[in-house]
Formats: sequence, structure tokens, C-alpha cells
Amino acid sequence: GPVIPLLTFESEDQVIEMANDSDFGLASYVFTKDLRIAEKVSNALEYGLVAINNVAVSNSETPFGGMKFSGLGRENGKQGVEEFMETKFVNTGYFK
Repeated sequence: GPVIPLLTFESEDQVIEMANDSDFGLASYVFTKDLRIAEKVSNALEYGLVAINNVAVSNSETPFGGMKFSGLGRENGKQGVEEFMETKFVNTGYFK
């Protein structure tokens, strides 16, 4: 089942370093009352999904996927549909 590790840390930089020191990067969760910390940590985390002050990080409308050994590409959302599309550019000139 899920495991919740609880670790102590001295600064946001230290906790970011500890969190990113993993070969995996599917989902991460941040709980804070400080919006500045939430923005800094969520931008620095090397995870495909980051939840701030909640655990509902995934639904069918949002891209789902990880980083590092947790996957490549995204499912769901606009990004998931784009994975199955082929883009073609057609440039047409008309003669008079």
C-alpha cells in the first residue's frame, strides 16, 4: 500500500533536494500555508504531478504522467490526445 515518509528538514531547498534525489517522479504532494513556498517547491520538484494542500492530483481532464523512470509522455487532457495525433502542414499556392 501507500507509504507516507515523514522527514524533518531545515529549508525548502533541502526538502526539494531530498525529494528530487530519486530515480522516480510520478506524483508529489506539498502541504503549506505559504503560497510563496508552494510556488517555489512545485516549480522545483522533478515530478509529473504536484498536488498542493490536497491529494486529488489526477482526473480525466488533466495530463497524467511522470518524469525520470516514472514514464514519458502524458495520458488524459489535451496532452494525452496529442500523443495519438499526426500533425501535417500543407502549404498551397494558387495559380491565376
